[in-house]
This record gives sequence, C-alpha cells and structure tokens, in this order.
Amino acid sequence: MTRTPEETDRLIALLDGVERMPGAHELRLLSYDLLGAADSAVDVGCGGGRAVAELTERGIEAVGVDPDERMLAVARTRWPQADFRTGDAYRLPLPDHAVHGYRADKVFHVLAEPQRALAQARRVLAPGGRIVLLGQDWDTMVIDSDDPALTRALVHTRADRVTAPRAARAHRNLLLDAGFEDVHIEIRALVLTGPQALPVLTDLAGVTDEGRAAGWMAEQRARAEKDRLFVAVPMFVAAATAPVRSSRA
Repeated sequence: MTRTPEETDRLIALLDGVERMPGAHELRLLSYDLLGAADSAVDVGCGGGRAVAELTERGIEAVGVDPDERMLAVARTRWPQADFRTGDAYRLPLPDHAVHGYRADKVFHVLAEPQRALAQARRVLAPGGRIVLLGQDWDTMVIDSDDPALTRALVHTRADRVTAPRAARAHRNLLLDAGFEDVHIEIRALVLTGPQALPVLTDLAGVTDEGRAAGWMAEQRARAEKDRLFVAVPMFVAAATAPVRSSRA
C-alpha cells in the first residue's frame, strides 16, 4: 500500500493515540511475554518503532520492518539506536532462520495474502521460534450510542473498507495451516471511556455522509464531556511455535 505523506502523518498520529490508550501498554507486554525465551525478534509493520525500542530494553535483539519510508524516518528519529529496515510482511529483509521471535501488531488485517506472510515468518524463524500476532476483529467494535442502528452501520461500513477485516478471528486456523504448533489464543478488550477514544470514533464516523457523522460525533463528544462514553475494542492475540524440524512452509 502506497500512502501520501499526509496519510502517513495521520496514521502515525492515530497509532500514537492507540499506543496511549488504557490497556495498550499491558497488551504490548503480553505480546513480548508470549515470545517466550526469544533473544532476537522481528517486529513486522513496526510503525513508529515503540515495540522495537521496548523489546530492546528487555534485552532482545530486535529489528523493526516497515514498507513506509516516512514511517521509518519517524521511528529512527525517536529511537536512533534501534535497527529499522525497509521491507514488508511478504519480503522480510532477513536471512533464513535469523530470529527466534516474530511479532506483527495490527498488520494482518491489511494483508490480502496472509499465507505468504506466514511462509515468510516460517522462513526467518529459527526452529522452535515463537510467533505472536495481534489484531482487532473490525466487525466487533462495541460503542454505546443513542443510535445503535447507525453505530452498527458505521462499524460494518468501516470494516468493509479493510482488506481483511476478520483476519484476527482466523489467526488460529492460519497458523495451524502454515504448520505452526502449540497455537494459543487470548482476547483482551481495550476499554475506552474518555476523550482519548474520540480520534478512533472520528475515523469511524468518516465512512458516512457529513451530516449523519456530525450528529453522531456530537453525541459521542457530549458523552466524553459527561464521562459517559464507552468503547470496547476486542483485541485477539495469537501465539505459536515454529516446528523444531527444519523445513520451509
């Protein structure tokens, strides 16, 4: 996917906001723990690079990979000591069996060919290495609203604009089909009750006409001001182990 500089800047701002949301830090920590004893890892779709920096702080030799050069420039500015490389989920700039951990957060919903990405994961992972996938199911965002019909329509319309909106619910089967073992699934909800949710809701409202969006967002802003806003985003976390036998997928 090719983005304009303005689109990348908006995405960086959105990702920064998501990283600050209640529960987001704990979710990242869970993903690091699920990498097990990995002493090296690749973070695919690394974005602004926070996970790479946090993995490095844990003593893991981490490499961040992203196809967006502008995104990587931001990551390198923020974390100048970290290792960031241009690449994507289908073409990882790593040799065979180079790392013991693979992490992809909010990536597989933009992939049209997840099997290709998992074949790359098998290639770069050492036998017995760990893979962790994180993502939301775009059909299952929960929002309290006075207009549930419009809210439902907004959620589903936004989901329909995503390449693979239901990729997260398929993580287990995708990993099994790719030959990974010991597949483990968890679901953690990011619960938002304050103004920090408004950028996410604004993005959601952008899928409808301006008049309907304005009224819907006005209600959500009023809820935020009165401490009555409620958004829950279920996050699916999948972890698995690469087979010890040395073979490519």
